[in-house]
Formats: sequence, C-alpha cells, structure tokens
Amino acid sequence: MAGASHYTLERASFADPVKLLIVVAPYYKDIADQLIAGAKAEIEAAGGAWDLVEVPGALEVPTAIGIASRMSNFDGYVALGCVIRGETTHYETVCNDSSRALQLLGLQGLCIGNGILTVENHGQAAARAEVAGQNKGGGAAAAALHLIALSRKWGRAEKGIGFTRDILMARAGDSDKA
Repeated sequence: MAGASHYTLERASFADPVKLLIVVAPYYKDIADQLIAGAKAEIEAAGGAWDLVEVPGALEVPTAIGIASRMSNFDGYVALGCVIRGETTHYETVCNDSSRALQLLGLQGLCIGNGILTVENHGQAAARAEVAGQNKGGGAAAAALHLIALSRKWGRAEKGIGFTRDILMARAGDSDKA
C-alpha cells in the first residue's frame, strides 16, 4: 500500500565491534548493487565492518552463509539478491527454498537479515532496492544487526548437549558421599 507508514527500530549499537558477511546473488546486477550499497551503509553507520561474497543465485546464498558460519568468525550475515517471477514454477522454488533455508539457519542461532527480494517485475525490485527509496538492503543489514545485539544481550557460554564432563564429575563426587 503506497504511503503506508511503518515503525522502524532505532539503530542497534554495540560496545564491541561487529563484523558481518554480506552474501549476494548478483543475477540482476543493478538491483544487487543498490542492495549492497544500502547494506554497507547501514553496517558502517552502526560502527560495524563487513565482507562481501558473491554467489551464482539465490539458492546458493544460504549455503554460503552455512559454510561461513562453520569456517569463519562473522557475527552475522546479510542475504541479498532478487528473484523476479517468470513464466515457470521455478520462481516459487527459488523463493520458497532460499527463504526456508535462511529461516532454518536463523533458528540454529545465526543472525541473518534476509534481503532477497521476491517480486513480480524489475520495476518493483528497483523501487525496493533503491537506497534513497525503500532500501531493503539497509533493512536486511539492520535486521542482522538487531539480532546480533540480542544474541550479545542474551549470550552465555555454550550450554552443550547432554552430560558434560563437569556434570559427570560432579555426579561422580556426589556418589562418593553416599
């Protein structure tokens, strides 16, 4: 709906530096460039640093984020790209699968801002990507930054799964007292 207003959270702030990985599928390069510019500007405005990697398409964005989470030290991730509806059902597959994969990574604890546009035509994509317009790249970076801030606020040492060595040792000590 044109002209509708929405609430935007204040920019996240950090005591310690943050580093994000921007993963972009530049299939529509003009759209991708605007998304990247918005994401970079938002990260820098929050005092953060970023790195950028390109992947072939929107389906590869979650895979790259998953690899980076296992092999690097980023605090969060910004997923960028654009999927424009075509004449086949491939659009639904790409939109649904990339979104679902990013959501699953997020549910595993990764801080991801999803800025993969899913639109009907190039005009809609341009309006959403433009930094001076809807700035969805900046919005995706802001979302990742807010999730990083929450993870730092609620952060604690790894809980571990099952019985840890300390728990086993404590229980062994308890049985000695019996």
